[in-house]
Parts: sequence; structure tokens; C-alpha cells
Amino acid sequence: MAQTGDHVARVIGTVTSGSEAARSRLAASWQRSWLKHGLDPAATAAARAPDTDRLRDQRQALEQVLAVAAPKLDDLYAMIGHCGCGILLTDASGLVLDARAGSADTEVFRAWGLAPGVDWSEAAQGTNGIGTCLAERRALTIHRDQHYLADNIGMSCIDAPVFGPDGGLIAALDVSSARADQTEGFNRLIEAMVARVAQAIEADLFRQTFPKARIILAEGADPASAALLAVDQDDVVIGATREARRRHGLEPAGTIRPRPVVDLLGRDGGPAGLEGAERAAVIRALTRAGGNVSEAARALGLGRATLYRRMKRLGIEDRT
Repeated sequence: MAQTGDHVARVIGTVTSGSEAARSRLAASWQRSWLKHGLDPAATAAARAPDTDRLRDQRQALEQVLAVAAPKLDDLYAMIGHCGCGILLTDASGLVLDARAGSADTEVFRAWGLAPGVDWSEAAQGTNGIGTCLAERRALTIHRDQHYLADNIGMSCIDAPVFGPDGGLIAALDVSSARADQTEGFNRLIEAMVARVAQAIEADLFRQTFPKARIILAEGADPASAALLAVDQDDVVIGATREARRRHGLEPAGTIRPRPVVDLLGRDGGPAGLEGAERAAVIRALTRAGGNVSEAARALGLGRATLYRRMKRLGIEDRT
């Protein structure tokens, strides 16, 4: 009880300070929990009974994500499950959709609310690995007394966000442990694994979304990252993951404006031969002009009618 009381006093002292939040991301999250969500750090954690209706709806809505993620959750659990860690996947709102835990730990995790159907958003639980990862859209670790609610200070949570093929946030991958002997040093060893698995989920979802496209790595990206571009048969970039968008200054989320791949990578991987080169040049001009044939013709030094004739000969559709 003394530990709980000390934690509550520390949280309240931090959130009522006028300067703490500006110096620390953790303090900023505690202030969100206190001011924005109106949570009392001494309060009993939100109800941990699964919301079965919401769980069913969200599992159906994210069926593709769950199918792609499942084998990766299995692999991650095989590597660290013996250490008493549980693996969780949530939706973008913090609802746990899928979980892996050992038989000896299942009841403990269920009692902590680390189970499908439970809401781990900051609004429901205050500062915690899942909710804060989603709120800040970054990988992080919330270790024991870094949690906001005193009820949650017995656990450690390591999380990474998962972004969809359109760059939007779709999930969080979490590794949690309620073991008292789990240290911050051990957590750091797991952080890189969690980030890699989250990136692998992103990459596989991206490839499924653009099955006919050529998938290439963004300029300067780590081959193991999810910094990917989808390029069509005309060497036009038609899709990009969140990290690739960041690297190349593309739209942060949603449908991207098509660009010739040479404009992004500085190299042309288009069709070989004179006709192939001509076709690639025309398509690049049209793409840069947003489909405006007159503007593309001017860029190519051609008349509009001449460009239309070449488009017809090369089998290029009017993109206006």
C-alpha cells in the first residue's frame, strides 16, 4: 500500500506542476490522463471484462490485418513467451484483438486485463504501453511505475505502432509482462524485436494491397524496414508505406498523388528499348502534369495533337 500511495503522490505532484510536461514525454502523457481524460491515478482500473460485441465487430473489420499478423505473433511468442511475456495486438483505438500467453500466465494476464476485448486506450487506462503508443504514434516502453494508474504499476509494456498501406494508424503490437523480476535492461532487448515485427506486418499488408505492383525499397532505407514503394507497369509510384512517405516527402496518409519513380529515386527502371523509353517519357510527363495533356505536351516540346497521336500509338490512355 505504501508503494501505491507513493506512486499516486508522485503522479499528482507531476501533473500539477506547470513545467514537468514540457520536459518529459511521460509527464505529458500523465497530464493527458489527468486533464484530458479525467482519470484519478488512485482509482481502480477500468472494467477488465471483455467487450465481446466490440471485439467481434473489430475482428471482422480487421480480418486481413489479423490474418497477416497471426503467424508473426506466433513467431514472436515462440522467442520470448518462455520469459513470461504475453503478446497482444490491438486496433487503433486500443482494443485488444488477439493475444498469446503461456498456460501458466493466462490467468494472471486475464486478471490484469491483458486479454482480447479489453480497452487499453489512454482514455480508459491512463498512461500505458498500448494507449500511449497509439496516442503518440511511436514505439515506446512503459515500465512498471511509469504507468499512470497505481493499479497498473506491476507490469511492463513494450509497444510499437502498426501503420496500414495508406499510411494511417491501424494497430499496436504489445509485449507485456507482470513478472516482478523483469528489468528495464531486459525490456530494451525486446524493443527492437517488437519494432521489427510491427514493420514486418506493415510490409506484408502493403504487398497484399498492391499484388500486381513492383515493390521497391525507399531511397536509403534499411532493407528490413517497411519503407516501401509500389510501382506500376509504367514505372509510376502508386503507393507508399508511412516510412517511405516520410522519407520522400509524400502525403502522410491516404491516397498518394502518382509520381514517376525516377522523380523519387533518381533512377529509371522503366521498359528498355526506344519505344519503351518513349512510352516511359510520355507517362512521366502526363503523371507530372496530373493527366493534363496540354501541359504534358508543352513539357515534351510537342503539340497537343502530336502527343495524342503518340499516346494512341503507344497504347497510353488519356488520364484526365
